[in-house]
Amino acid sequence: MEAANREREAKLEVEAQQNQALETLEEHVQVARKDRSNAEQEFMSRAAHNSDVSMETDKSDIPAPPGLSYFKELLHTIQIKLDSEKEKGQLKDEMISKLHSDKLQLQQQVAHIEELLKQQAEKEEKKVKSDDQIKEETHCTLPFMDGYPDCKGKLKWLKEMWRTDPCYVSYGVNGSLCSFLIYLSEIESWCPLLPGRVIPAVSGENSEAGSELAVVRDSLTGLYPSLENKVQFRWIHQRVRSMEGIWVEAGRSLSAKYNLRERKVKQILVHPGVVTYESRARITEAAFSGGPLGELVQWSDLISTLYILGHNLHLTTSIPDLKYFFGATGGCPPNYLKTTVNLIYTDIIGLRQIKNMLQASWINYRCLIRVLDTFGTEPDFNHAAWAKKHNLESPFGSLNMIPLQFYTMFPHTPDNTFLGFVVQHQRSSEEAEQLESTRRLNQALVYGKRQTFWKGKTAYLDVIHKHLEIHGTVDSIALIPKYVINHGIIKGTKVQALLRQSKVFVGLSFPYEGPAPLEAIANGCAFLNPRLRPPQNRLNTEFFKGKPNIREVTSQHPYAEAIGEPYVWMVDMHNTTDVERALTAILNQSIEPYLPYEFSCEGMLQRVNILIEKQDLCTSTGSWPPLSVLQVVKAEVDTSCKTACQKEGLICEPAFFPHLNNAKHLANYSVDCQTSELSDSRLVFPAYNSSSKHCRFQSDPLLFSCVRSDQSLIRICPCRDYIKDQIALCKECI
Repeated sequence: MEAANREREAKLEVEAQQNQALETLEEHVQVARKDRSNAEQEFMSRAAHNSDVSMETDKSDIPAPPGLSYFKELLHTIQIKLDSEKEKGQLKDEMISKLHSDKLQLQQQVAHIEELLKQQAEKEEKKVKSDDQIKEETHCTLPFMDGYPDCKGKLKWLKEMWRTDPCYVSYGVNGSLCSFLIYLSEIESWCPLLPGRVIPAVSGENSEAGSELAVVRDSLTGLYPSLENKVQFRWIHQRVRSMEGIWVEAGRSLSAKYNLRERKVKQILVHPGVVTYESRARITEAAFSGGPLGELVQWSDLISTLYILGHNLHLTTSIPDLKYFFGATGGCPPNYLKTTVNLIYTDIIGLRQIKNMLQASWINYRCLIRVLDTFGTEPDFNHAAWAKKHNLESPFGSLNMIPLQFYTMFPHTPDNTFLGFVVQHQRSSEEAEQLESTRRLNQALVYGKRQTFWKGKTAYLDVIHKHLEIHGTVDSIALIPKYVINHGIIKGTKVQALLRQSKVFVGLSFPYEGPAPLEAIANGCAFLNPRLRPPQNRLNTEFFKGKPNIREVTSQHPYAEAIGEPYVWMVDMHNTTDVERALTAILNQSIEPYLPYEFSCEGMLQRVNILIEKQDLCTSTGSWPPLSVLQVVKAEVDTSCKTACQKEGLICEPAFFPHLNNAKHLANYSVDCQTSELSDSRLVFPAYNSSSKHCRFQSDPLLFSCVRSDQSLIRICPCRDYIKDQIALCKECI
């Protein structure tokens, strides 16, 4: 009995010890959990505070999370107790399971705390480095932000994102304020320059090539591999090859007349956006099936011109080509060029591709760009804010370029630069002999490769058919009269042969302003040029609706209209008497082939060479044309400077507008400004009111315009002379 009681008492004592141990263990676990929660909260609070890597100094000290040694000692004690109890074999299985579970929790707790400590140590190390950087740049203060409204936003963005692309590091960005400012002012253009720093010049691996002299080439052979390797240049390559002899002869002739030996070789990027796959224009595919050729003609002749003049060309026909040329990798602008670039010729499509590819750094190349623009861009359509405010937005406008950077096919407006093209004609010695032996037939060739151009023109053609046999080069015969002899879509050389045989080249009023009428005149064929009544413009004609100008087109070919009789005859297609009159006069005359010098190979070589050497749009100090050719003309109210200069036998020269845009200089031209103001409210400044003698000057240089007029103000117009048949150049320019 006593033995049983002792056993029961011992058992109760063991159970009491077990219960006490369990309670103690549970208390320790609760304390550990609470300490763990407190440590986590403290750590997360400190980590959140430190995660904002600010440009300002954070000098607060962050203590390590407490309790790690305590947890380790507790774990050791529990392990001893478990081992002891297991040896005694006095704990129940469920108690052992419970203790094992608590042991596992504590092990996880210790591992978690150790990881937090490791992370905090890394944060502390980064903070020390950040503090060191900030101390090193205490001399780097923020410059004044006037004129740079986006600078602070860009600083904030770069501070958070500079690690996302290694290309930023390649520019020297290291997380410091100075590195951000240097990048955003010198690589991109969002912030002002730091005091004492300058923007490095755009340069490349072979910048020493700038000392090499350009030599007029006597062959185009070296150009062909660049054209043959790109399917987009197939038509261009064909035209360049067909005219090689004429180009070489023109280069020799120009060299004999002028000193072309003191010119430096230019590295020139040529990027015709219209031929790129990304443009989806499909102009190159359509070139062999009756599609428009004007742009391809101009690109062909520009490429030939640049090469003959001795410059180095870099031809790109896709966005990947562009990226390779500029060395653009990663998410930030390129940090090197494979070659120095002195000039960039592109078009509006290509300009947008270049801007999208270079992003903010495109501004470093902005003044080097020349934009081939068939119909021209007037200043108010070019100026994005003005166009938006006055509802002049256009799919081809709002580019904010200097208007002279737009290079046109014909001299539409003096606000742009006339680039032109070459009228293809057979004038070598051998071919001139062939031209003389070609007998003119009593025939006419119609200007219109698309059958849709012929629609509604039957009555007009019937009148011509009474006098002449009519030929055509049309893609289909569905809409053309049965008496027309159609040759289909043929090569340019065959078209030239037809023109040499014909007496009349017949315009159908469309397409507008193509090269073909000048080719006809150059081959001794008179051109019937249909009048457009009313004149066509973006307000009344779908074709001109998206064009960034409000120029009125008075005939199918305004440039040919200015050439006049006996080469060009204006006709009203709907007036039989008018058509008969023109045909009778043409058939009673014999005309020699005529080609304006500016559309010859030599004329284009001369013009482009002067533009490359003299037209400087990157600095404000260069003066071209020379100021000595400036002639100031006062335009009456409601008269544009273009018209006022033309009346004096001159041309408006927008390069001179800045010189006239102040009262001091106007006084030299008998303009007395008693009072004056700066304004960007109109495009006719500088101008003045003759009664009040109040002058108004232009505050925005992108809004200088030769073609706008005002009903109340007298415009002060900068005019210059020009060389006959070379309107882009003044007499002192060559």
